[in-house]
Amino acid sequence: MENTDKTVLKIRDLKMNFGSKEVLKGINLDVKRGEIVGYIGSNGAGKSTTVKLFLGILTGYTGTIEILGEDISKSDGSYKNKIGYVPEIADIYDSLTASEYLTFIGQLYGLSYNLSLSKAKGLMRVLGIDNAINSRISSYSKGMRQKILLIASLLHNPDILFLDEPLNGLDANSVMIIKEILNELSNEGKTIFYSSHIMDVVEKISNRIVLLNDGKIAADGTFEELKSLSNDSSLESIFNDLTGFTSHKELAEEFTKIIREA
Repeated sequence: MENTDKTVLKIRDLKMNFGSKEVLKGINLDVKRGEIVGYIGSNGAGKSTTVKLFLGILTGYTGTIEILGEDISKSDGSYKNKIGYVPEIADIYDSLTASEYLTFIGQLYGLSYNLSLSKAKGLMRVLGIDNAINSRISSYSKGMRQKILLIASLLHNPDILFLDEPLNGLDANSVMIIKEILNELSNEGKTIFYSSHIMDVVEKISNRIVLLNDGKIAADGTFEELKSLSNDSSLESIFNDLTGFTSHKELAEEFTKIIREA
């Protein structure tokens, strides 16, 4: 089904349980084309679960998820062809070379071998790792592997990009490049749903921030709007304020006190 307006992601009363544990407790969210949404929350808040539901990796939810105007519970899965995904922890075919892996991924998305290889070479060159295109991924550093995952998620030119801690292992220069790439994609109308614990990156890159706390949305707005809710100047402080976490200093002092014990 063709999306007829600017809403590319629509969630209504999304709930998810694992046994007796409620992970998502009624999420409502609309995401527009071209938005960069920073999706933040503490460990266990439900961030990764939400994204995995979007992708169909997890099932068993109640409520409605519409992606590009299509209810995914009634979909044949074709909407996934317009999605890119970088998971926080990814299984990657270590025994393949980058060339083999990326051409395989490209062909899964319907690209020809030659186009997949051409795009892979170009994207690896921009990220400074084209000299390793014929090396096995098992020989790559963590940062190089992360770059391959990012390239694989974008090779087919998706409309929506779901990123779960996408900057893991990247050096400072690479982080700057990726941030600019995401801005360029947003300007082209691509939608980016970005989950991270690195608050300063989320603060700088997102034009909208959604804070998930205990399975519910605790705040949703621009960084400036969130600042007005808590009268704090950094996203980390806002996060602590809105989630009620204020014991970090005391816990740090207790931790270092134990270290000093003789």
